[in-house]
Amino acid sequence: MSASLDIPLHDIMPLVEVPDTSIYWFIALMIVLLVVFASGVIWFLKWKKAKKITQRQLHYMALQKIDLKNPKQSAYIISREGYFFAQDNERTLGAYQNLFKRLEPYKYAPSVEKIDEETLGYYHLYLGIIDV
Repeated sequence: MSASLDIPLHDIMPLVEVPDTSIYWFIALMIVLLVVFASGVIWFLKWKKAKKITQRQLHYMALQKIDLKNPKQSAYIISREGYFFAQDNERTLGAYQNLFKRLEPYKYAPSVEKIDEETLGYYHLYLGIIDV
């Protein structure tokens, strides 16, 4: 049996070393995929944050969109929505208290007239003071 193992093979080539670069290609592919995934996550978070409307913005939009044709209802809405911003600082608190006093005659009477220009001026001033 040992004689059959020593027979030289003439038609088979010896093994050749093949350079293996597949690990480098795999690492490069993983780095590219990681960068693409990370940039996608960052873009998604920025997009979601940009689309998010805060409570402050909702209250401010409600204050801006008040229909002043119905003075009684408008006075109640201004008082309710404006209170949200009154606690920001002393300036907004003072402006809110002044506006609140001017709106009282429009809230508690059974029938009210149109809101006067001075009260509307205080209302617009209060809108200008608010930081959103």
